Amino acid sequence: MSDVEQVVDSQDRAATREVVILGSGPAGLTAAIYTARADLRPLVLEGEPSSTSDQPGGQLMLTTDVENFPGFVDGVTGPELMTSFRGQAVRFGAEIATRKATRVDLTSRPIGIWTGDPGAPEPDVRTHALVVATGARSLMLDVPGEARLLGHGLSTCATCDGFFFRDQPIAVVGGGDSALEEAIFLSKFASSVLVVHRRKELRASKIMQDRALANPKIAFLWDSVVEEVLGDAKLEGLRVRDVVTGAVSDVAVNGCFVAIGHAPNTALFAGQLEMDAAGYLATHDGTRTAVPGVFACGDVQDHVYRQAITAAGSGCMAALDVERYLEDVHHS
Repeated sequence: MSDVEQVVDSQDRAATREVVILGSGPAGLTAAIYTARADLRPLVLEGEPSSTSDQPGGQLMLTTDVENFPGFVDGVTGPELMTSFRGQAVRFGAEIATRKATRVDLTSRPIGIWTGDPGAPEPDVRTHALVVATGARSLMLDVPGEARLLGHGLSTCATCDGFFFRDQPIAVVGGGDSALEEAIFLSKFASSVLVVHRRKELRASKIMQDRALANPKIAFLWDSVVEEVLGDAKLEGLRVRDVVTGAVSDVAVNGCFVAIGHAPNTALFAGQLEMDAAGYLATHDGTRTAVPGVFACGDVQDHVYRQAITAAGSGCMAALDVERYLEDVHHS
């Protein structure tokens, strides 16, 4: 067992913990660092590598270069950054298990968490405080080449990766406010931005449409869907199909940003925690949910900023909220 991989055995998992953190992206691991330094010995359920959501390290594990996280003058790769987060949390005493929660019971006290059979009569671990940092996942195109080129010219975050495409032709897939916001932002760097949209009309608000349509760097490919992402080691273009005529053509671009939406990883909490219409967890007074002892941080409750630095900041907030909550509970 390595010094950054303290996997909790089954006997320890059955114990009642002061705090359990679900998720190991910037929010979850920052919460782990702070609660560990407060001597709360947090247990982090970091997710499973085979999972399509809640993967260990979060979405940054799919990012190559990160140049906008403070403290790294020359940049850092996403996996390197998350390895540092993880090692720092372990250094202060956080315990990390490569498992994911399959069921939670937020009505029980202490809170029950299952990591195996969700139908088992007893949970695998109980906790006095729960931090939900399960993040959100970008909706993807599910086409050939996408998985291979994600992080190699294919991205889901213009703010994160737009700088790398200065003076290069790029594409944005989508037709909502997020897609046009990304296209407008990317036009500051790119030589040209092609918006690929499956319909003839945009779904974005009128003000966003007006701004994009008036931008001389932005062009539109209507009634079109991406059939394949082209390139071997890096993205070289898109194969698109006209949904009206059926005609297939290749478009040469150096980068492509998928902006067809995000989905928070909140299915586990359906019926137990308040969510907005899009499924993001509702918080108040910092990171508190409506259930005492349950806190949420990072992209699972933030559909506006979705940055590593803001997620880390909210993870810090959650840890401080947990400390105060546990102090009140133990002294009441």
